Amino acid sequence: MSTPHIEVTDKSKIAKTVLMPGDPLRAEFIAKTYLEDVELVNKVRNMLAFTGYYKGKKVTVMGSGMGMPSIGIYSYELYNVYGVENIIRVGSCGSYTKDINVYDVIIVDKAFSESTYAKTAFGYEENILDADKELVQKLNESAKKLNIPVFNNTIHSSDVFYRAHGDVFKDVRDKYGCVGVEMESFALFANARHLNKKAACILTVSDSLVTNEVTTAEERQTSFNKMMEIALEAVE
Repeated sequence: MSTPHIEVTDKSKIAKTVLMPGDPLRAEFIAKTYLEDVELVNKVRNMLAFTGYYKGKKVTVMGSGMGMPSIGIYSYELYNVYGVENIIRVGSCGSYTKDINVYDVIIVDKAFSESTYAKTAFGYEENILDADKELVQKLNESAKKLNIPVFNNTIHSSDVFYRAHGDVFKDVRDKYGCVGVEMESFALFANARHLNKKAACILTVSDSLVTNEVTTAEERQTSFNKMMEIALEAVE
């Protein structure tokens, strides 16, 4: 029962809940740092996936790659072929506001995008899609349990990393209330809606478009522990 992108033939090797960082090396870090009885279950295109146990709860951690087309493929196959019920994106973002700084944690309640992903794939006309409210609640409860402060806000899911024209603050932040930018959540939420599954997103701020603060690639790969722990504690 493999797909063109996931080599797993036994769907019991994939847990019902999957954490999806963009970077497959972050998936490896989460698995080797937090999970027990870890098994590498996918390495096609080096998009690493690991299944193991966190406090006795089975969980899979798999990279999604960068951008909506990439997470769109992997999340669709996980939901539709492997019977995954919940996907929590565990990612990084840039901040659009001085009130949210590097290393702050955001639990996304909505994703805005200019992307045509949802319309092209499923005919959805909306440019704002919701995270699953139940998963959002579990993430917030987990953060409270761990005494980690979080923000609950709308994120901008952009198709582009480099932007040569327009005013992103005026066109996106101020108009739609987005506090930051990443590149995947909108597609994940669209897939979940179409397939009647659950999706959520938790992000750590890696850089600020306001203050120009940045984190290193190594810090983004290995140092976002608060976000990782919140997501893992939310797994049932």
